[in-house]
Amino acid sequence: MRLPTKTIAFCAAMLAAFLSNAASFGADLESNRGWGTYGAVPGGGRYSALDQINRDTVDGLEVAWVHRSGHSDRFKDGLRPASYEVTPIFANNHLYICTPVNRILAIDPETGAEKWAFDPHEQLIAEDPSPFHCRGVSYWQAEEPLRETACQKRVFNGDRDGRLFAVDADTGRPCEDFGDGGFVDLKDSRYGGTGDIFMTSPPAILGDAVIVGGAVGDNIRADSADGVIRALDARTGELLWRLVTIPEHLRDTTGGADVWPPYTVDAERNMVFMPTGSPSVDVYGAHRSDPIPYANALLAIDGLTGEVIWHYQIVHHDLFDYDLPAQPLLVDLERGGESVPAVIQITKMGTVFVFHRETGEPLFPIEERPVPASDIPGEMAAQTQPFPVKPEPFAQQVLREEDLFGLTFWDRNKCRESFRSLRYDGIFTPPSERGSLMLPSPAGGGNWGGAAFEPTRNVLIVKANNVGMVIRLIPGSGDTEAQSGYQEGSTVVSYMEGTPYSLELGMWTSPFGVPCNPPPWGELSAIDMNTGEYLWRRPLGQVAFGPFNLFKTFASWGSPTVGGPIVTAGGLVFIAATMDSTFRAFDVGTGQELWSAKLPVPGMAVPMTYEAGGRQYVVIAAGGSALIGTALSDHLIAYTLPE
Repeated sequence: MRLPTKTIAFCAAMLAAFLSNAASFGADLESNRGWGTYGAVPGGGRYSALDQINRDTVDGLEVAWVHRSGHSDRFKDGLRPASYEVTPIFANNHLYICTPVNRILAIDPETGAEKWAFDPHEQLIAEDPSPFHCRGVSYWQAEEPLRETACQKRVFNGDRDGRLFAVDADTGRPCEDFGDGGFVDLKDSRYGGTGDIFMTSPPAILGDAVIVGGAVGDNIRADSADGVIRALDARTGELLWRLVTIPEHLRDTTGGADVWPPYTVDAERNMVFMPTGSPSVDVYGAHRSDPIPYANALLAIDGLTGEVIWHYQIVHHDLFDYDLPAQPLLVDLERGGESVPAVIQITKMGTVFVFHRETGEPLFPIEERPVPASDIPGEMAAQTQPFPVKPEPFAQQVLREEDLFGLTFWDRNKCRESFRSLRYDGIFTPPSERGSLMLPSPAGGGNWGGAAFEPTRNVLIVKANNVGMVIRLIPGSGDTEAQSGYQEGSTVVSYMEGTPYSLELGMWTSPFGVPCNPPPWGELSAIDMNTGEYLWRRPLGQVAFGPFNLFKTFASWGSPTVGGPIVTAGGLVFIAATMDSTFRAFDVGTGQELWSAKLPVPGMAVPMTYEAGGRQYVVIAAGGSALIGTALSDHLIAYTLPE
């Protein structure tokens, strides 16, 4: 559903503004030498044409500067921790970042000195008990910015309170002409709100429009806020169009199908590519048996009108929390000797879906294959799910009892006992009262860390998180403790309002806290996207578990991962993402590790690179992750070559 169609004159004016604004950035987009958006360029490929740092020079990298945002010191006892997952953008000769509590900071790109800071809501630090995340901000500027006029250049960000705000990119002051004093409340009916949402990923800029999604909390209530995708005027905040992902007749029954990861714009075709999530609640769907075609789907949207041009549902009737978790990548591939515009979507299942960007036609065959049925009363699990024939999965999808892992015979046997007690029928095993083993897990596969694309070779670089989880549906809804939610170790129990169940969710580990599924628990792979064949794949990271520190030398085990890669014209893949607090560079052609640096805590974010003062820098946020229980901090570290 969207607002009534705008007039032809309005659309023409919007298109003209879009084309002129896109042209002002055209040189940067062609050369891929900037990092003006979350994915480096609007196509999201995380590729930089900078090559000062390359295979021959990378070993000389040294720390150029370290920035501390101070957010680690701002949390009081009793509040959940914050994960520093930001990827800076480089625009207007500044680095712009957000902190987990949605402060926006402008940083000098050569020294790391803070230029200005904007704090939208200090009071939420004391009042909000929820986890905090912010993965990036967005930048917009007028076609011909006027000197001495405020907000001709703007930085946009969203927050946990469902607000989108705009600040002057030069001063950090709110843009008073945007919404109400610089803020638009996306929960407000004036802007098409349907309930409580929050934002962890940056909006996208398409001409003079700000495209924004928003996240709905997982497994909280059956009738949560409906997923809404909106375009707002970058100057005024006026709502330009609105698309609701839940069919109208189901909006009083279910919600969700939200857009929480980053999304991508195709400036040339004026299209927006949005990866959507599960309907609510994620793991129980007896109340939503009717089709919801825009859930767990890749949507190709007309950027002027909000009309869906084509869509493809990647998970039918999701019961697994298999949201589409990562930014779609817009690339050009070879088919039949010709260059074809494509869009790549990776998944939590460890699969890679590839479509013709304009038509939605699959560029590798996709098969509908039978999957397990549900044994929950009233539940109608999908009989089949789509599987790409190529590429093969980049994450573990098959588990056998004889392959289970253990540091000793004792803990391996404990894993086998657990395996026998759980329901496991392969991938897409539905949740059950018995307890179901999920591999890949809702935190598995590529997750929000996403992938990078090397356009001169048409190579996809993707990491995998290979750790199983256990989901159990607990009948009854009268337990006060379960209604409020509680945690025991890595297991979380919460009541799902409007359903007959509470949810128990936890990592599948041995008594030593080691994953029961076999390693590698983290992998990094390179795939030729012209052929769908793997060029190389290797374990990523190392990890020590509990008292077994001597095992940290077993590099073949890999590490659970949060974050993702980038790739450069220097022939390098940069990635942190692992629990061993290490930032690494690999040869994009061979997968050989060429350089590494120890971080103060794990760098579970996506890095970036830029050029300033004639020098190339590579930056990573080293803040750890609350998701997998690492140490936390607020370091932003830049590396460069010696002068």
